[in-house]
Amino acid sequence: MKPASRSSEDHATLDPRFAPACQILKDAIAARAFPGCAFGVLVENSVVLQKALGRFTYEDGARAVNPETIYDIASLTKVVATTAAAMLLYQRNQLDLDTPLGELLPGFIVGRSSVEHARRVTLRHLLAHSSGLPGYVPLFNTVDSPAALFRALLQLPIEVEPGTRAEYSDPGFILLGKALEVLTREYLAPWIRRELYDPLGLRSTGFCPPAELRPSIPPSEEDMTFRRRRIQGEVQDEHAWLLHGAGGHAGLFSNVPDLLRFAQTILTGLSPLATAPRGPSPFQSHAIEAFSQRQPPAGSTRALGWDTPSADSSAGSAFSTHSIGHLGYSGCSLWIDLDARIAVVLLTNRTWPDRSSQLIRQVRPAFHNAIRQALNAPVS
Repeated sequence: MKPASRSSEDHATLDPRFAPACQILKDAIAARAFPGCAFGVLVENSVVLQKALGRFTYEDGARAVNPETIYDIASLTKVVATTAAAMLLYQRNQLDLDTPLGELLPGFIVGRSSVEHARRVTLRHLLAHSSGLPGYVPLFNTVDSPAALFRALLQLPIEVEPGTRAEYSDPGFILLGKALEVLTREYLAPWIRRELYDPLGLRSTGFCPPAELRPSIPPSEEDMTFRRRRIQGEVQDEHAWLLHGAGGHAGLFSNVPDLLRFAQTILTGLSPLATAPRGPSPFQSHAIEAFSQRQPPAGSTRALGWDTPSADSSAGSAFSTHSIGHLGYSGCSLWIDLDARIAVVLLTNRTWPDRSSQLIRQVRPAFHNAIRQALNAPVS
């Protein structure tokens, strides 16, 4: 994992069409929604915006963010690593979406007082966040090792009939990541590095940044309760930290150029005849379409791994219903409009110095609306 080299376009004059979108982010920094951010826009195969604003922290003299700054992308891990791995395995006929989780992780069944619901939980349910597992349980308060965490996760109650309730579930994606490791017979981090990141040239994307790279990554918080230190260059999520920095739900670090490149492979794979500047996409159109379709139960916006726009979406009001995306707790987001062939990345450390600010919720839709308005405006 290495920092990307700076490109000449980073120093180009800002297209005036994007000034309103940048102003929204400047105002957000002034309001302390986050101390800094990096962001970018892809249209077809062209990066039309790649910029950074603000600093690593609110302290005077703090390091300035640049367009290649690497961030802890939190739950974007769910799509850029875990879902991406599932898509590759699916199109290679190595993953059946309707495989019961218990077939891959027998501990999910064995030892339960009631196994009826557990037997019916499939990989599809985990991807769609409809397994019936709880959304979040702070198990890090009671366990202190990967083995103990997995034992606790395997015994979490299935609260409702699988497929009948959509509830965003970190435990579900941690278990999904482990299930994929059973299928590949390899840990997720090295597998996805070899099968996806290295072939695509995503040099700044990966789990567990090396120590020498940590000072160049914005800190995520002053953790006063669990690790009792500044968290910088190591995963913020406590469960991912217990898993030595790499979980199916969190742990990935990346930057704007890499995430735009990742989004480009989705768009290129969806239209195989489109010209790809770096060769064919590793993703096939049938897998992209399968994973971008909304899943039961009725009313859920969840596709397989991906989210889709809702009435009050963080993507704003201009992304088509044929769009996929995801958010990260740290203040990061990735949205891809599969019809308009547009991708937008926003990376922040909104959890600095603590997790209290929720201003990002207003910033994201306003920013995305401004980007889409800019793209619809004539070029001066």
